[in-house]
Amino acid sequence: MKIAIIGAGTMGQGIAQVCAQAGLETVLFDINAAAAEQAHRATRQTWTTLNQRGKLTPEAKAHAEAHLTVTTNFADLVADVLLEAVVERLDVKQELFRQLAAQNAPDAVLASNTSSIPITRIAAGVPNPERVVGLHFFNPAPVMKLVEIIAGAATAPGVVAQMVALAEALGKVPARVRDAPGFIVNRVARPYYTENLRLLEEGVASHQTLDELLEATGFRMGAFRLMDLIGVDTNFSVTTSLFQAFHFEERFRPNRIQQQKVDAGHWGRKTGKGFYEYPTE
Repeated sequence: MKIAIIGAGTMGQGIAQVCAQAGLETVLFDINAAAAEQAHRATRQTWTTLNQRGKLTPEAKAHAEAHLTVTTNFADLVADVLLEAVVERLDVKQELFRQLAAQNAPDAVLASNTSSIPITRIAAGVPNPERVVGLHFFNPAPVMKLVEIIAGAATAPGVVAQMVALAEALGKVPARVRDAPGFIVNRVARPYYTENLRLLEEGVASHQTLDELLEATGFRMGAFRLMDLIGVDTNFSVTTSLFQAFHFEERFRPNRIQQQKVDAGHWGRKTGKGFYEYPTE
């Protein structure tokens, strides 16, 4: 099987790493040459580190490297499965799928890593919508086991079964999910972020204290550290999308502090600053 991943950000890079390590012919694309090169360099460094720690044999490292191609040429995106991991905007995803459909076979699967946008809406206007499906990984993709498989109104059952088999082949745990706003994980997770942001806004405690309290009770990461890891901008987009999808229900309302972070370009680890500061190369 050949898989093409569109978007070489944190998620796209991580998914490409997983696919190449599993022996799939993997193409990672980004329109930005610098982003593509950075993703390629980071992935190779990850494999080197895993090899040095004894977690990846030299043979497995060479095998993975041989199965990953990084490109900025859109014409290279011809595959059995095409997975988008681009910005969380419906119009961008729809236009991308229309372009991919034009240069791929009618049965090539068009998969979305969307966190919150309904698959039915993404598939609208895309040729052969029965092959459009949600394939939602979690960050960091090489570590997190869960993958949500989301069927839109038109998605063929065979495509869902194919994606379940793909997830299992990648060593993941697939969960079949209905096409509801936020699916399962992002809907459940919203209060984790929004309530912590509200506590910060009300001056109840600092973001450091709130994170320390959550981590002391057993959470692996506090809400603010986790937002920085995911991307403050991405997290804000998901919250905004759910707020709109649930007809502006108050419990999903985005927070002004998060909006300010996004406006300032403080998007977390990827920009060197979010709620915390991070060393940059």
